[in-house]
Amino acid sequence: MTSTAPYGYRIVGSCENNRLLINWGAAFLAYSECDNRAEIEREAYLSAFTFGADFRELLKSTGTPRGFAGACGSPWLWFDIDRDGNLDLATLDARRLAASLVERYRLDGDELLLFFSGSKGYHAGLPLALCGSPGPSAAFHSICRQLAERLAELAGVAVDASVYDRVRAFRAPNSRHPKTGLHKRRLSFDELLHLKTDVILRLAAEPLPFDLPEPPAPSDRAKADWNESSEAVERSHAAHQERRANGTAKLTRSTMSFIRDGAGTGDRHRLLFSAAANLAEFGCPPALAHALLTDAGLDSGLPPSDVRRQIDCGLQHRNAKDSPCQQNTTPLPTYSTDGAMNC
Repeated sequence: MTSTAPYGYRIVGSCENNRLLINWGAAFLAYSECDNRAEIEREAYLSAFTFGADFRELLKSTGTPRGFAGACGSPWLWFDIDRDGNLDLATLDARRLAASLVERYRLDGDELLLFFSGSKGYHAGLPLALCGSPGPSAAFHSICRQLAERLAELAGVAVDASVYDRVRAFRAPNSRHPKTGLHKRRLSFDELLHLKTDVILRLAAEPLPFDLPEPPAPSDRAKADWNESSEAVERSHAAHQERRANGTAKLTRSTMSFIRDGAGTGDRHRLLFSAAANLAEFGCPPALAHALLTDAGLDSGLPPSDVRRQIDCGLQHRNAKDSPCQQNTTPLPTYSTDGAMNC
């Protein structure tokens, strides 16, 4: 988080509830410390990214992040590993990812923020101080997605691409999952690598206060990785603009394959998003895109809400707007910028 993007939102309870305007750093710290104001025995979420004053004004005036297309940032690059009930497989993949990040950037391991999610998988945070603490931008979330997918591919694992929607909600540390009763529990690098899954589940029965790690020194390799991802996003945007201008958009093989066959666990969010973005290159009306993609998304095992969200996100991504991902329109309470959480 930077001084130019201190804001975020908090949800107490399900994602259908109010988005509460917060100082993101203060709120994240409160959850990490199990502060009483965080109410860690409840289900809760924080925005995955942080925002500036334009986001604050939108949220305070409209009660929803819907349509926000401004700059965002984050001190962390988040990864979400979810294997749909096969928690042992998710554990193995989380280990592969963490070990790969440690090796690539020559870390000790506990510079990472590693969590059992409280349900079906794991969350991992790579400190973007390694990349030179890149500042907020309108493309920040897209660069994060590009970099995260590349790093996951190098590790041989799949991650949930929907985490990188600009106004995405992400489960808060130490918060309690409403169905399992387990907490989003911080794990050390050694714990993740060596503890059996059933032991991790027992640990998650209780929250654990933890200190945030000190930001590591910038890494030349990490800065190069960020810059390469930024350039890839710029190239993709330029190519999209050129295809739209020239009328040379093409239906990709992956889009045709998704419509015909759907996708497996690990790829389905990404491929549905990609297919919707591809259709948007043709100026495809939203109703037609939903008609073409919804059945394939449902057949792939995604819940209806995820299918709708990914299609909308893909369509609007290609139009340089943000998606209505995980939003509602209820009024917000008051907020103060002195670091206090209005819980």
